[in-house]
Amino acid sequence: MDILDSIGNTPLVELKRVVPTGAGRVLAKLEMANPTGSMKDRMARAAIEAAEKKHLLSPGGTVVEYTGGTTGISLAFVCAAKGYKIEIVFSDAFSQEKALTMRALGANVTVVHNEGKGINERTIPQMIEKANEISRRPGHWWSDQLNNRDAAAGYHTLGEEIWNQTKGRIDAFVHSVGTAHSIHGTMEGLSAHTNSIHVVAVEPQESAVLSGRAPGSHNIEGIGIGFVPPLWQREKVTEVTTVSTLEAERMARRLAREEGIFAGTSSGGNVAAAIRVAQRLGPKATVVTLIVDSGVRYLSTELYR
Repeated sequence: MDILDSIGNTPLVELKRVVPTGAGRVLAKLEMANPTGSMKDRMARAAIEAAEKKHLLSPGGTVVEYTGGTTGISLAFVCAAKGYKIEIVFSDAFSQEKALTMRALGANVTVVHNEGKGINERTIPQMIEKANEISRRPGHWWSDQLNNRDAAAGYHTLGEEIWNQTKGRIDAFVHSVGTAHSIHGTMEGLSAHTNSIHVVAVEPQESAVLSGRAPGSHNIEGIGIGFVPPLWQREKVTEVTTVSTLEAERMARRLAREEGIFAGTSSGGNVAAAIRVAQRLGPKATVVTLIVDSGVRYLSTELYR
């Protein structure tokens, strides 16, 4: 068995203690069970294998990407498994654990200094600019996650898994938006079976650009990039809702202490939003959300420190 074949088929569990009485069932897909501890392993494999098929990435070549860390870790993992080199552009706005993990997997990490506090409208554009510069070197392929349509295909199986694990009993799917690949790709897999699922996109309250508000600073790593993602498709979701950094952090801590699920801030935001949807839909409803990654990546941040 190849290490890459261990991606996917993650558990789906019911949350027992953080969901209030009278709300619908909330099921959480434990994506931290993927090899690097996050759902991004799915998209990293899909993006790199699509580049291979298109002859954009040659044997011994170098992958280039800008990342808040989770995508970079997964790309470094896939590159290590396939024998590619990787150049990562990172920001000190994100957790130090992510930079250390990428380097451990063989990535060369260039850190761009973040202007101001928290993740803001300049954080990602600065990283993109540097990645673009590095990608011009010979033998380098820029995966360019925000504009890479092949990345979403990695999440089609996630939708299939959810459908099979719920035996088709799913009323709503709630998930946060970074690049938008995971929410769109998962729904692509689910829509092969039904088009009646209530789809809720989640973004930071402090930077609710999908809701038509101005960008701002927040600390929910992995989502809320400060501008509308290029491949975002508003027509594919039923509604957009927000969670604050504080709400997401509090729920992540509750998940660890009350459910034994050790997760990051965006996962806390996912669950907080999913519970609100479950309360609104009532006790007969089944709401599914994602535990995006492991809390191990956030031990040095305010989330768990």
